[in-house]
Amino acid sequence: MATLQKIRNKGPLLVIVIGLALFAFIAEEAMRSIQSASNESRQQVGEVYGEHISVHEFQNLVDEYAEVVKFTTGNSALNDEQLTQLRDQVWNTYVNNQLIEHEAEELGLTVTDAEIQAIITEGNSPILAQTPFRNEQTGRFDANILKKFLTDYEGMKAQSGQIPAEYMDYYNNLYKFWMFIEKSLRQNALAQKYQVLLGKAMLGNKVVDKAAFEARTNESDVLMAAIPYSTINDSDVKIEESDLKAKYDELKERFKQTAESRDIKFIDIQVKASAADKAALDKEMAETATALAEGGDIAKIVRESGSVINYSQLPVSRSFFPADIAANLDSMSAGQMKSPYYNAGDNTMNIIKLFAKVSAPDSVELRQIQVAGADMTAIQKTADSIMTALNSGVAFDSIAKKYNQTGEKTWLTSRNYEGATMDAQNLDFIKTVTNMPVNTTKKIDFTQGCIIVQVTDRRAMIDKYDVAVVKCPIEFSKETYAKAYNDFSHFIASNQTQKDIEANALKSGYNLQERKDLFSNEHYVGGVSNTREAMRWIFNDDTEVGDISPLYECGDNDHMLVAILTGVHPEGYRTMEDMREYLTREVMKDKKAEMLTAKLAQAKSLADVMKEKGAVSDTIKHVTFGASAFVMKTGASEPMLSAVASKTAVNQFAGPFKGNAGVYAIQVTAKNKTGEKFDAQKEEMQQEALNMRAISRFAGELYEKAGVKDNRYLFF
Repeated sequence: MATLQKIRNKGPLLVIVIGLALFAFIAEEAMRSIQSASNESRQQVGEVYGEHISVHEFQNLVDEYAEVVKFTTGNSALNDEQLTQLRDQVWNTYVNNQLIEHEAEELGLTVTDAEIQAIITEGNSPILAQTPFRNEQTGRFDANILKKFLTDYEGMKAQSGQIPAEYMDYYNNLYKFWMFIEKSLRQNALAQKYQVLLGKAMLGNKVVDKAAFEARTNESDVLMAAIPYSTINDSDVKIEESDLKAKYDELKERFKQTAESRDIKFIDIQVKASAADKAALDKEMAETATALAEGGDIAKIVRESGSVINYSQLPVSRSFFPADIAANLDSMSAGQMKSPYYNAGDNTMNIIKLFAKVSAPDSVELRQIQVAGADMTAIQKTADSIMTALNSGVAFDSIAKKYNQTGEKTWLTSRNYEGATMDAQNLDFIKTVTNMPVNTTKKIDFTQGCIIVQVTDRRAMIDKYDVAVVKCPIEFSKETYAKAYNDFSHFIASNQTQKDIEANALKSGYNLQERKDLFSNEHYVGGVSNTREAMRWIFNDDTEVGDISPLYECGDNDHMLVAILTGVHPEGYRTMEDMREYLTREVMKDKKAEMLTAKLAQAKSLADVMKEKGAVSDTIKHVTFGASAFVMKTGASEPMLSAVASKTAVNQFAGPFKGNAGVYAIQVTAKNKTGEKFDAQKEEMQQEALNMRAISRFAGELYEKAGVKDNRYLFF
């Protein structure tokens, strides 16, 4: 009882303690939830219609497309610039597909499996033309070849353990490539349905078609007189703040932007080799030239020289080499060496030593059967059996099918292997097939198996060169870079405000550049590669106008960059202050037009206009309503002149009227009609093409409506 009484006495305190404990628990869970949501939001690459795509999901799309590009081009890797372009393509495709799918869902548009199969069977899609499933005779996509591949692939997967890994990898990649093509066909078909639906909503008619034809074929020859706006000094025009405000309200829709942009000033310095660096390279090149002249292990000499072009153990074509090297090869004879020379095009020192020139095919068509087995004895036995059958006249295709292979013909071109690093076995394979006569068959042994190869065609016999090329860039040393870094760091440390940098940059030998309206999807600052960190700083929410960035090492490890944020322009309408310069020009043009129009109010002829100071005249022929006339004397395109001429009778004076570059008056001297005959079907097709171009502009409206957010700069 005493204990119970103590609890009762402490009741209010216990309630408070328990309440605080519960609050702490709830708060902790809330903080975890907030932290989790924050971490998740930081992993979002972008957003379309409120749907987020994570960096992981986006990277999967990039990887998928990268594999397709590598498969179709034969490249094993993509460089930084190629990856940047690829990411842009993937992002644009993703956004466009999201926009179309959203609209299609609301409209009830779908693409069925049967429709995709029909597209494949017909084989007319340009997408299908990019696949290797083409008929050799027609060069067109062949659905039967695709079906055969898919059937063979399923059979190969069931026996993957008995098929060489390289062969299986190729078929796996080809299958992934087809899956990508099929997905692209579905997306393209849905987009076409949507475009056709919009196109049908934009109905033309015979009146519109006839008017378009008349606008294009009715021509006027005119005499023109004009007074350019430049004849009035800007200082003679008074512009009020109210004028700018009125013009801003009039043109406000022009000033709308769908993404934030920022203004910066920046210093970018590129480190270059010093005189000492160049002298050191000259010495090394002289030593390399001596070594090449004496002979020995050529591949080792070239490799140790630091050349950007390795020595090829196979003769290679001129197209393999940079232009400056290729230009020298034809004039050189076997055994000749060109001493170290400078090439300004790529800032390199070069040596060329030609050993031999041979004639070889640029392309070889071949087919092959890969022989597998439990051990080399079994493999050789099977290979000998295959060779015996082939020599006795059994068809190559039928033997290939017996071993679950297609035996299809493929082309091996110089670009497939030139410059590639090859082991001794692959080198032997290339040498063998490029030297085999047509319609001959050979067994080529490898460490873990063998291949039966038959050459079926050889084309484009070209000169190939056994040549050692030493191409060494003139690069800066570590000492040179360190000095440039220390000097630049000292400058930044001594000038810690925007005002100081602006005042002292040029004095210290640095060029302060300015860039307005930088968008986050541009990837680079000042065109310098590897400036992602600088982009992240520029677009960071915590970066304020006037802030100076850290010193970034960028480019190909040869640039240093510092940026200053000078302005932020949020998504939406640009402010009047942002557009003041543009508005001032437009108002200036309006006021000058008013002044000149008033001056010409009593003009009744071109002669009256030409009396005015600064007036110019010209003859313009073939003016149509359908195209803007270009006036050579004022250097401007003038759609208003085309419109006025189309409604002015022969010998009639018209003007004054405002143009883009001045105030004009015209007199029509002749009206002509081109020899083109009206073709209702042709006009209808042209109007449909115009409608499709108009539809493409709807994408901007959809983009804005979808609330697209692009945060790729945070990750790539």
